[in-house]
Amino acid sequence: MSTITALGLALLGLLLLVGGKQGLANFLALVINAVVMILAVVLMAGGFNPIAVAVVAGLFVLAAVIFLSTKDASVAGAAFVASLAVMGLVLAVVVTAVILSHTAGFGQEDSEELEGFSLYIGISFQSLLIATGLLSTLGAIAEAAVAVAAGMTELGAAATLAARRRMAGAIIGTGLNTLFFGFFGGFAGLFVWFAQLHYPFWEILNNQIFAGELIQVLFAVIAVTLTVPITMWVVLTRAKGGRPS
Repeated sequence: MSTITALGLALLGLLLLVGGKQGLANFLALVINAVVMILAVVLMAGGFNPIAVAVVAGLFVLAAVIFLSTKDASVAGAAFVASLAVMGLVLAVVVTAVILSHTAGFGQEDSEELEGFSLYIGISFQSLLIATGLLSTLGAIAEAAVAVAAGMTELGAAATLAARRRMAGAIIGTGLNTLFFGFFGGFAGLFVWFAQLHYPFWEILNNQIFAGELIQVLFAVIAVTLTVPITMWVVLTRAKGGRPS
């Protein structure tokens, strides 16, 4: 048995033990999303527009995560609507940032690993970076949207402005910490490498690999920050029969 298979079975067992049927639904959502991501990569490699593929894949990913993570239709509906709005806004941010940052493609540090391989793959690296930038935010968007929608639904009439602010602060704070430590943990080896080679701070900030990954994290940070107020607005609007709050 491979390590990945063992870890997958362990995850399934823990989800069933802790969440029961809901845990099984969450595992199913994970499997569906993995299949969607594989299909997205295959379609991009096959010549389809990476941005269009990412948008379509994003719709399936959000639907799978949100509707399989909660049994409450009102929570899932509000979270999905808010997620779609945030995805549209984040796509505009990602396109603008990628074009202005010039971080698409590979850095100088990748030259040794890429030696002997051709980079003429017939796909725009800029479009690929936009696609990956959008897809990397979907998990954070769905998680924050479901959390806010569920919290607002539970509060009901008690969802005062002060309560909503406390909820927003807690969800955004934990989300940002999760993203930060994920980024730091994933790039700890690169940071050590920079330190051993005595890179100056300005050169680290302008390094293509570091800047590109930092921008990806900032996309997720912006996505979480946008998701919280937009989801609150959607829930309040739906509760009032479509009248703006």
